[in-house]
Amino acid sequence: MSTAPAAPAASATSTAPAEPVAPAASAAAPAVRHRADLVVLGGTGDLSMRKLIPALYHSDREGRLAPETRVIAMSRGGLTDADFRGKVDAEVRGQVPVDDPAVWQRFLERLHHVSVDVGGENRSGWSALTRLLAGHEQRDRVFYLASPPRTFGPFCRELQDAGLVTPRSRVVLEKPLGHDLPSAQRINDEVGAIFDERQIFRIDHYLGKETVQNLLVLRFANAFLEPIWNSLWIDHVQITAAETVGTPGRRGYYDHAGALRDMVQNHLLQLLTLTAMEPPARNDREAIRDEKVKVLQALRPISGGEVGRFTVRGQYTAAGDMPGYLDEPASTAPTEASRRVETFTAIRAEVKNWRWAGVPFYLRTGKRMPYRRSEIVVQFKDVPHSIYPGGTPNRLVLRLQPEEGIELHIMAKEPGAGEVSLKPVPLSLSFGKTFTARVPEAYERLLTDVLAGNPTLFMRRDEVEAAWRWIDPILDAWSADPALPEPYPAGTTGPAGAHELLGRSGRAWHEEEL
Repeated sequence: MSTAPAAPAASATSTAPAEPVAPAASAAAPAVRHRADLVVLGGTGDLSMRKLIPALYHSDREGRLAPETRVIAMSRGGLTDADFRGKVDAEVRGQVPVDDPAVWQRFLERLHHVSVDVGGENRSGWSALTRLLAGHEQRDRVFYLASPPRTFGPFCRELQDAGLVTPRSRVVLEKPLGHDLPSAQRINDEVGAIFDERQIFRIDHYLGKETVQNLLVLRFANAFLEPIWNSLWIDHVQITAAETVGTPGRRGYYDHAGALRDMVQNHLLQLLTLTAMEPPARNDREAIRDEKVKVLQALRPISGGEVGRFTVRGQYTAAGDMPGYLDEPASTAPTEASRRVETFTAIRAEVKNWRWAGVPFYLRTGKRMPYRRSEIVVQFKDVPHSIYPGGTPNRLVLRLQPEEGIELHIMAKEPGAGEVSLKPVPLSLSFGKTFTARVPEAYERLLTDVLAGNPTLFMRRDEVEAAWRWIDPILDAWSADPALPEPYPAGTTGPAGAHELLGRSGRAWHEEEL
């Protein structure tokens, strides 16, 4: 689908890199660092204090920020620069290694705060931001919207009205980008009226994880996998994002999101596209995203009566000392939406193209699972003719969390005399154990790419909307179904239907076969 046209003020925009400055002496510093003003809407919120500020500090500590780069938090808090720096010092310092007080002080001095009420009548905050940015028009301006999606359009309009959109501006949109296709299109239209598509960075932090990056390297920088990366050799693929936590204090949000919108539409479908995409002709900003969109467009639609056969939804119930979803602490009592929302979902998807025809992709995510794990499991087919009893098919496991790494499970002979006894053993690559350098958090990589103007790891408009086109019929069928989500006890691996989803074809989830 074509993107919305840019407004005249932004039609001549460019994302050319800013003038480079001299690199820092650190061996880890890149050759070019970009001067930028990073303005964070919601800069005092949870995402900013837990993820963005620590990531920026690590970037500063390791020499990836230019000396001139500033971080400007926007909120309605009425804080001064000193107040905000004190808040960061109190809340963030304990999360990060402060081995050099001078570096920490240098980082604090980058921080500023401006009070702005987006959508409000008081415009004084925009004047304060204008004064702070004045004289730095040649720097890149990155506007990071760590705020609810309803603020995206109004913020961009007010930003333009204040005259703060320059040819070097970029805007970063956090998920969720809408709650269905029409709402996503509306947000894209509103933001696209101010910013050119090349200036819009739709972020998914899963794409910044080292294992995700290594999936592309593993596939496209090694010769041994590509010949068998297809339906002739692969039986099925499992993509799992399991969490041990529930939703305490978040039921108001989760009642209207659910696992399908919160995790599948973005995170899991992104992992699916990277697993299934064709080799791009080159490693540039658009070639990889082009191939990802093709995968989403090739997904077999699931709608109507097929939704009941190919999808499962569940909701956790109380078990032991763990509360059920309806019992979680919240400011409001459970509603009908609370009873109907899914905290777990499993889906059998298919990519209808020559490479993947007939290979099921199983997507699974859930709250209150017995483990915290995000992984991609590529299950290969069995050997054509086995001369040894007891063998099991090979599998490739790419683990995103808790410990990022890659395992290739192969069959080996157990030591001993007598009959040959086989045992699956992993050939393991643990990033933490193999490489001495610190493994950066996902937001560090993504923020570095935003400052450099590199959109490769960010979602394009057509990509987001293709994902919603596939998700919406499932949501519609669930909404029309009077049945409630299947219950599963907190601390278990999900409802029985999720196991039956694979069991009908003689398959099982990865952990059940270990």
